This record gives sequence, C-alpha cells and structure tokens, in this order.
Amino acid sequence: MKINPLLLFSIFLAGLTSAAAQEKTSLSLEEAVQIAWKKSNESALATAKVNSKQYELQTVKNKQYPDVKLSSQYQYLPTGNITILLPQDPNAPGSAQPPAVNQIFFAQTAVSMPIFSGFKIQRSINLYSTLYEAESATALKTKEDIALRVVKYYTNLYKAQKTVELLGENQKSAQQRVNDFVELESNGIIPKNDLLKAQLQVSKIQLSVDEAKNNQNIVNYYLVTLLKMDPNTKITITESDLSKFEPRILQSDTDLALSNRKDLEALRLQGKASEENVKIAKSNYYPSIAIIGGYALIDIKNALEATNLTNVGVGLSYDLSGLIKNSTTVKMAQSKADEAKHSEEILIDYIKVQVQQAAEEYDLAVNQDVVYEQALAQASENYRIVKDKYDNDLSDTNDLLEADVDQLSAQINKAVSKANIIQKYYELLSATGQISQSFNLSKI
Repeated sequence: MKINPLLLFSIFLAGLTSAAAQEKTSLSLEEAVQIAWKKSNESALATAKVNSKQYELQTVKNKQYPDVKLSSQYQYLPTGNITILLPQDPNAPGSAQPPAVNQIFFAQTAVSMPIFSGFKIQRSINLYSTLYEAESATALKTKEDIALRVVKYYTNLYKAQKTVELLGENQKSAQQRVNDFVELESNGIIPKNDLLKAQLQVSKIQLSVDEAKNNQNIVNYYLVTLLKMDPNTKITITESDLSKFEPRILQSDTDLALSNRKDLEALRLQGKASEENVKIAKSNYYPSIAIIGGYALIDIKNALEATNLTNVGVGLSYDLSGLIKNSTTVKMAQSKADEAKHSEEILIDYIKVQVQQAAEEYDLAVNQDVVYEQALAQASENYRIVKDKYDNDLSDTNDLLEADVDQLSAQINKAVSKANIIQKYYELLSATGQISQSFNLSKI
C-alpha cells in the first residue's frame, strides 16, 4: 500500500496544532500577579494616566518662563500709486518722481515675562503637582485591585479544578457501584429500585461534573485574558502551589487602613487640589503684570529702512468685569472643595466597614477549615460504617448513597478550604492597604 507523504505531514501538523491548542502551563500566585501588573490593560491605562498628569504639570511649569515670539513678513507689490506726503526739497534730484516701491520686508521679535498674576502661576503649579500625586496614588490602587482580581481568579480556578478532580473520582466509584448493582439486580439479589437509585446518583454526579468543568473553563479564560496569555492556555494549579502560601500576622485595625489605603490618599489629594482651585479662582481679583520688550526692523525698498528698533516696557492687564463675575467662580470652586471633603468622609466610613467585614470573613475561613477537617474524618468514618452495614444487610441503599454524598461534600469542602483562606487573607490585605507590600509592587 502506497502512503501519500503529504497525508502523513498533514496528520503530524494537525497533532501539533491540537497539542498547542491545549497548551498547559503552571503559574504560582506571585508570578500571576507580576504578569498582570506588567501586561494587563488596566495597569497600562493607569500608567498612561500618570504620565499624562506629569506632562500637564510640566506644561504649567513652563508658564513661569518668558514667551519669545519671532514674526516676519515679505510682500511684493506689483502695482501701486505712491504719494509722498512729507515735505521735500524741490531742488533735490529726483524729488519730482516718487520712488518705485514694490517690496516690503518686516521682522519683529517680542518677549514677555510674567511678573505678577495674582499668584495664579504658582498656585496652578501646586494644583497640578497635587493632581499628579493623586493620579499616582490612584494608579497604585488600580494595581492593588488587579492583584486582588488575580487572587480571586487563581483561587477560584483551583477550587474548580479540585472539585472536578474529586467529582471525577466519585463518578468512577459510583459507576462501578452501578455495574455491581446491575449484576446483583439481574440475579435477583437487590430490587430494581436500588439500581435506579444508584443510576440516578451517577446522573446527578455527571451534572455536577459538567457544571464544575464549565466554571473551570470560565475562570481559566478570565485569568488568561487578564494575563494577556493565549486564550487556549490551560493554567494548572496544584496543591504545592498553594502550600507556598505562608500568612503573616495581620494588623486589621482601621487606623492602619486609613493610613495605607491608596484610594483614600488619592481622594485626600484631590481635596487638596480643590482647595488650590479656590485660591486660583480668587487670583482673578488681581491684575496681571508682565515685562515686555522686543526688536524690529523695516525695509521698504527705495523708500524706508529702519533697523535696531528696540522696545521695552511694562504690560498691565486687569479684568474689571471679573470683580463682579468672579464671585460665582469662587463659590463654585469652594463647593467642589466641600464635595471632596464629604466624599472623603464617606470613603472613611466605607473603609471601616470593609476592614471589619474582611477581618470577620478571614477568621470565619480559618475556623471553617478546622471544622471541615473534622467533618471529613467524621464523614469518612460514617461511610465506612454504613458500607460495612450495607454489605451485611444492616442498612439500605438510601443510607449508603447518602453517606457517599456526605463524604464527597466533606472532601470538596476540605479541599477548597485552603484556597478560601488564601482568598480571604488577601481580601483583608486589600482592605487594610497592605496587598502591594505582599507582592512587592515597588519593584514594578
């Protein structure tokens, strides 16, 4: 039989494509957070906003320096009637004929140096410097939120993978039970009703497996999208990845949160910027004074030539109508400053509630882990006893299936308990403003 080499190559290539489509990778939580900080769209946007504020600040600082402008004109006059109005000496040669003027050249340099503008320039610098600091704090808060999202996706993915694993193992044993019951039922040892109950349990487990796999695929896609990885990448998380987690002693008091939280810092800086806005609005009550100077030259062919035309002086600008109109501007700026103060108070109350809730949930997760461990031992022992009774015709199928379900539930609860503790731990770190320290955000 002759085999087409192209067919073999196509099969080989298809195999490579299939393997690539199911590429699996293992990531630690620390690695996942670092990747998200470097590659996520939210992180890039936060950095871009900080850069924009920095450029805005530099733009305002440039207003301290003199403005220098250079302008020039050249005009060609193909036609024109020239009349000299100045008195002329009739005896001068060529006095009867006006000059042939057909070209004009003009050049000027103007310099303006602001001296006083009601302190508006310096206050504008203070304003944009504060806004830059506020945007920097907001960017750090954004990256902290990204880290918490990664933690939630990571731990939820582990929970889903572990649930699928345990359900799969239970499904095998349940299917084996059905196979045994089929043989027992065919020999008349057990009623058909018991077989149907065992088959029904397999169906229920299959539904749970499908739902768990669906959750696993969704969370995996969320995580790889956030990390800017190939959509077909399957991230695998093992117990060894979670075993590296070593929680440190947490300080969950609200005073620490109020001093560490970047969103509160950003809001306070925005309030400070609002106060600078009030001062800038009041600056409009003052005149603006600037030193002006310049240099010019004029060349009108055959008629006039003037060079070294220098000038220096003082410019004064005062908006008299603004004395009346500006009061509304000041009131509006003051109102916005009051808004910032109220927003800060609201956020402080929210932070206090968030810290308390996060601390309670972390303690609950730790306590639940102890209970889940006890429950697993109890459920395993209960299943062993019920199974022995069932084998000796001392319990029915309902007791056996119920004990099996209880054991499976206890196994899943205990398996995901560690991931739940990690998630609640980092939620508490986020609430108290310490999550960036845990992942070394300063290195990014």
